[in-house]
Parts: sequence; structure tokens; C-alpha cells
Amino acid sequence: MKTILSAALLAAAVLFSGTGCAAQTPSPGAPAPAFSATDLSGAVLDSEAYKGKVLVVNFWATWCPPCRAEIPDFAAFYAENKDKGLEIIGFSVDDLPAARLRDFVEKYKMTYPVAFADERLVQAFDPGPYIPTTFIIDRKGFIRHKEVGGMDKAALAGWFERLSAE
Repeated sequence: MKTILSAALLAAAVLFSGTGCAAQTPSPGAPAPAFSATDLSGAVLDSEAYKGKVLVVNFWATWCPPCRAEIPDFAAFYAENKDKGLEIIGFSVDDLPAARLRDFVEKYKMTYPVAFADERLVQAFDPGPYIPTTFIIDRKGFIRHKEVGGMDKAALAGWFERLSAE
């Protein structure tokens, strides 16, 4: 399988490698990085607003086949569980105009918030060189799981059930 590197991930890796200022990769059990981003509809996505909810943070791109494959499961699971304390954010690492990303989001019926991942976000979460990469964050704001590669509805449901029971 071809290694998939986006421009944003590559730029972050080059910018921060070997400089002594690379972010520590957040691992399960660590507090999730604080973030603030603006989604494609203009809403501010602030990490503080997600405390008390199970948050799924997904780094992805429009050109990535496994990313496109997981979108229907993410959208369906979000629709079924957003009123039960689930939030999903898709952070696109694409380098394309916002209008093209909006068209993609509409075509693929992505019902959850989508925003561009800037270098700050990539550095803070450090998803690594492969996408999709998904972080599962518990209601207290701690990373509970990092999945490199596609996730399906069953995997999302397992984590959501586990974290909802806590």
C-alpha cells in the first residue's frame, strides 16, 4: 500500500522534526490537546465545548480511499448518536479551496462538522504520516484510543458504548 502523506502532515513533519520543538504524540490516557477551529459552515469548534461528550476526532482527506470508505459509517453513527452525547469532527488535511471541500462534504453527506486541519492542529494531535487517523476522546477530555486506518460503525459503537458506561 502506498504511503499517504498529505501536504499538511508533511509540512508539519518537516517544520517540527529535529528542532527540539516537536509535540509529544498524545497517547491513550493523555489529555486531548486543546484546539479551536472554524468548520466549513463558520461555526467555531472549541475543545472546551466537547467536555462531557464522547468526541471522535478524525484526520482525513478527500483523495484518500480508506477515508472515503469510512465516511458513510461515521455519518450514520453520528446521526444515530449525536443526541446521546456523541460528537464527531472531521479535520481535513486537504490543500484545496473551501468551496471544493464543501462540495465533497455535501456529496458524501457528511453530517458532522468538518474543518481544515491547520499546522497547529496537526502538531498538537500528531496523527502521524498515515490517514485516516482517528482519536477517541472520553467525556473528561482524555484520549482513550488512536486508530490508524479506517474505522467502521461497529468499532465506533464499541468505543461509544464503553465510554458511555463510564
